[in-house]
Amino acid sequence: MPDPSINLAGFKLANPVMTCSGTSGYAFEYADFMDLSRLGAFVTKSITREERAGNEPTRIVETRAGMLNAIGLANVGLDRFLAEKVPLIRKMPCPVIVNVAGHSYGDYCETCAAMNDLDCVGAVELNVSCPNVKDGLTFGTHPGRLKELTGMVKKVLPSKPLIVKLSPNVDDITQTARATIDGGADIISMINTFTAMAIDIHKKRPRLANVTGGLSGPAIKPIALHMISRVYRSVAKSAGVPIIGMGGIQFWTDAVEFLLAGASAVGVGTALFVDPAAPNKILQGIVDYMQKTGIDHLQDIIGALQLPGDQPQSAPYP
Repeated sequence: MPDPSINLAGFKLANPVMTCSGTSGYAFEYADFMDLSRLGAFVTKSITREERAGNEPTRIVETRAGMLNAIGLANVGLDRFLAEKVPLIRKMPCPVIVNVAGHSYGDYCETCAAMNDLDCVGAVELNVSCPNVKDGLTFGTHPGRLKELTGMVKKVLPSKPLIVKLSPNVDDITQTARATIDGGADIISMINTFTAMAIDIHKKRPRLANVTGGLSGPAIKPIALHMISRVYRSVAKSAGVPIIGMGGIQFWTDAVEFLLAGASAVGVGTALFVDPAAPNKILQGIVDYMQKTGIDHLQDIIGALQLPGDQPQSAPYP
């Protein structure tokens, strides 16, 4: 059988399929609908130092090819996370990545430092790019601040791989990717949602109470692929920094596209609202694809996309 395992900067996963932060709760919320043991990794909802109620409703709006969310990082906060959620995370049958958000350098550093000695936490993902909180893009759209933040967090998190989640709401995502790597990030995840809005034509008002929210789902997949390909070729490949790709992945064919574009693993988010078992089905599709095309190791297809001008390369698949 093909081997779908992958090594992300020393963070070893049995397969490349994981959940996206904010879509699956803290631990076992989806256990009745998918086999958690078949996930490459589970990514928690964002944790902040202080408990957050989030934005006022309406906070989720369905769109033609995805959805808008303006949850506003609602979460239980660090103290309750440690007391109530960590005991559950210790029982999870797959590696767990904790997503951390904040409003200041101190917020991020204190929360990440608390994760460093938790043996049940495999890695930490920095959410520096949430588009539906007022200061959520302060770090994610500013290369200098992003590099500084990454370096500060890396110092208080010496025992865990550090993942930084990039915002697509920038002029040139390769600049923030390079800043993140220069700051010491071990892994990049991309992309987060796009700032967008919807209007109620009868009330003549925005459909979200927050006015704008983050657009996710199949609508953003082609843009996500393009950005991942650019970052992989321009920055990440030469630096040896793996990418976790996300943005509209719903079927196994989507996931394979992301792998070919340069992602070493993939995150499934909005698709869970349509089919909670999507990650398990995507994994099976990837394994079947590898078997049918004679690919023994997942690494062999990562970044194998051939663009005009590339040197031809032999491959065990058409």
